[in-house]
Amino acid sequence: MAMTTRTHACGLSFALGAAIFLLMSSPSFSNTKTLSKSRVSRSRVTARAVTSARGRRDAVVAGLSAPLLCLLKAKIAEAKGTEINKIFVAGATGNTGKRTVDYLKKTYPGVSIVAGVRSVEKAKKMGLDQDGVEIRVVDLGNMNTRQMQDAIDGVDAVVCVTGFVPSNPLQMSKEAHKVDNEGTIKLVDAAREKGVSKFVLISSILTNGRAIGQQDNIGFKVTNAFGGVLDEKLVAENYLRSAGIDYTIVRPGGLKDSPPSGTLLRTGEDKLFGGDISRDTVAKVLVESVFDQTASNTVIEIVEQ
Repeated sequence: MAMTTRTHACGLSFALGAAIFLLMSSPSFSNTKTLSKSRVSRSRVTARAVTSARGRRDAVVAGLSAPLLCLLKAKIAEAKGTEINKIFVAGATGNTGKRTVDYLKKTYPGVSIVAGVRSVEKAKKMGLDQDGVEIRVVDLGNMNTRQMQDAIDGVDAVVCVTGFVPSNPLQMSKEAHKVDNEGTIKLVDAAREKGVSKFVLISSILTNGRAIGQQDNIGFKVTNAFGGVLDEKLVAENYLRSAGIDYTIVRPGGLKDSPPSGTLLRTGEDKLFGGDISRDTVAKVLVESVFDQTASNTVIEIVEQ
């Protein structure tokens, strides 16, 4: 069994190494490097040899598993240098989503913004289409992954500020599952397929409450009473962690519409069990997480104190 495991691991490592070598040798990748004259001389090959190399490269890449291929894409992007030039904000007509778009416009005027909304009419009434913001339709509860891919086409980062809105008490569990679980997962899949560099997800403190002994916490009970939404969010969080995309999960406390009234308390995951925070501050943390390298592949919990 040990030998089989080592052989399998070696095979995966060889495949990944071979794929990286072939892709780095391809003309599209080689253009990102400066070659010495001697290297250029040795690199000259016939058109047939180039075609053959491309064929071998495609064969190796086709044989990679999805996680390995995601890792390979990430490493190539890292080698070429990744810039965030266009950001997609899902849930842009929501109270926190609108603030996220506004903060982006104010703080990063050179970054293009795509506002992902369910209703274009509502977005225009809110003035979201001003100052060069592009409006695109995205509905996490009613779109498939392919449709979401079209919605986020051409963006470098996704900030997901969505969440189901409680309405019919008899449908809350269904809606929470559609939006905060399945819908979010489909958006993550779409981002991975489109080669998005960064995915920032809004969640909530106490999302992992059951695992950390907080299932009797009044905050956990009250919030999760709305369709088991914390349990649904946890599924999406865990899926994002394993998706192979650079992520930041932001878990705020209770959301306030009023301006900030205290200082920001920021911790790692499963550290905060209560408290609230202004949506303005949450929007700022969401946006800055796109650009902050220290927030790479982390869970952040935030409240005001």
